Parts: sequence; structure tokens; C-alpha cells
Amino acid sequence: MWLRVLGSAAGGGYPQWNCSCPTCRAVREGTRPARARTQSSIAVSPDHEKWFLFNASPDIRAQFEAFPGLHPGDDRVTPLQAVLLSDAEIDHTLGLLLLREGRGISLHATEATHATMRSGTGVLTTLERYCPVEWTPVVPGRDASLGGITYRAFDVPTAKHDRFGTGTDTGRVVGYRLTDETTGTVAVYLPGVQELTPAVLDELEGIDCLFIDGTCWRDDEMIRLGLAQKTAHDMGHLSLGGPGGSLEQLSRLPIARKIYIHINNTNPILLEDSPERREVEESGMDVAHDGLEVEV
Repeated sequence: MWLRVLGSAAGGGYPQWNCSCPTCRAVREGTRPARARTQSSIAVSPDHEKWFLFNASPDIRAQFEAFPGLHPGDDRVTPLQAVLLSDAEIDHTLGLLLLREGRGISLHATEATHATMRSGTGVLTTLERYCPVEWTPVVPGRDASLGGITYRAFDVPTAKHDRFGTGTDTGRVVGYRLTDETTGTVAVYLPGVQELTPAVLDELEGIDCLFIDGTCWRDDEMIRLGLAQKTAHDMGHLSLGGPGGSLEQLSRLPIARKIYIHINNTNPILLEDSPERREVEESGMDVAHDGLEVEV
């Protein structure tokens, strides 16, 4: 099984278009070692021929162009088989509208995400005016085969405000546990997590690779920079640093590859010479970048 990082940044990308925080300035001006990044998405394949997209970012066109494995063959047929969503956030769904020129989209999403996209964001309602969409309900806890890869979604509890008011927390945010049907190797894709609860940690048992939420280093990072009044927790994310942070909790887990993804433009781990980046690497974890590919 191959996992290809198409985009590794959180919403807005890196640098963010309207931000002049120290990390954004550093990558724009080239004053510190850092790479620009597009918004979070990965592609997964059992054979390096057919690919499944996990989350469809607004940067999807550039991401597809940067990865020859997703380029079309004859008659506009591409290796893209389906799109699987972890939630209904704009930075994870807006790219679906850019897939409208295709022959149709096979979409896997929970009922909560599907309802939000239809009545809340309106993304799905708009998309269906342009191309056929075949929805496969994602049921947390239930195995489903994609042909070469089996996935099992799991609920990720969140206290984040439901801005679209769909009236349910079940399935609003999920992670995916992916199993190679030939080798039995397992990877988890978890781009948004507010707390590493016992149930979430159970899903990380016996896996070979983990892509996990790396949004903010500090819980009050955005507040300190004067960019927002919300903490990382308020926005549905567990911060990396400090006591109880994800780095402390994850560094002790026996997982061969542990990689932070969905990294906010304010997070100092984006600066390759920062002490925070060094702490991540010394803890045995990696920081995703666009184009990173992992074989599991």
C-alpha cells in the first residue's frame, strides 16, 4: 500500500494568502529553511495504479498536476477511483467542485458529512448539477473494501462548534484505518483530532504508519500571534507541544512511521531549523511535506 501526500498544510495553505506571521514571512522571503505547502489531502493506492483520494482540498488541481500517478490516460480517464471524506470542512471538500469535469464521482462519507454538504455548505447540491455523484455511506466501525484496501472509519469526538447545525455528533469527524488486503499492513489517516481518547488510541494499536493532526504547536498559538480568539482545542485540534500534547503521547507508541499532517501556517515545526522541529524529529516523528510518499 502506498500513501502519497498531496497537501500537508491546514486550511489556507502555507504561506496563507492573508497572513504575515513569522512562519509565513520566513517562507515568502526565504530567510529560514521552509517549504511551501498546499492544503491537506492524501492519495492511497494498493498497487500504484488505482488511487483513492482522502479529502479534496481547494488546491486539488495543482496537487494532481504535481503527481504523475494521477494524470489522465486516454479519453480523460484518470486513475482516481473514489473520494473519501473525514469531515465536511471547506478545506476538505471544496476540491470536489473542481472534479466536476469528470464522468462522475464516487464519494464515501458519513451521513453527518453528507447532510452538511447537502444542506449546510451546499457543495454537494452544487456538484450534482454538473456531474453524477454516487454516495457510499461510511459507517464508523464497519469494514468496507475498496478493492485491494479495506477501510474502517472511526469516530473522533469533537466539541468544535457545528456551524451548519446538522444536529448530530456521530460521524461529524472520522479517522480512517486502512488495511492492505494482500500484506495485512495497516495505516491510519487522522488529520483532525481534539483529544487522544482511549477509543482513538485503540485504533492506533498494531498499525505500521500514522498520519495525524499537526495543526498547532501551542494551544493558544493563534491568540498569542493576535490572529484569532480561539485555541487549537476550540477549533477541534490537539496541540503538539507541552505536557499532554500529542507529541508527548505519540512518541511512546511503537509505530514505525508517525507523521504530522494538516499543519497550520503558524506552527513553528514548518521551519526546518526551529527548536520545535528538532523536538519532533528527536521524538521519532516526521513532518509531512507535499509529495512525500510512504510505502506501508
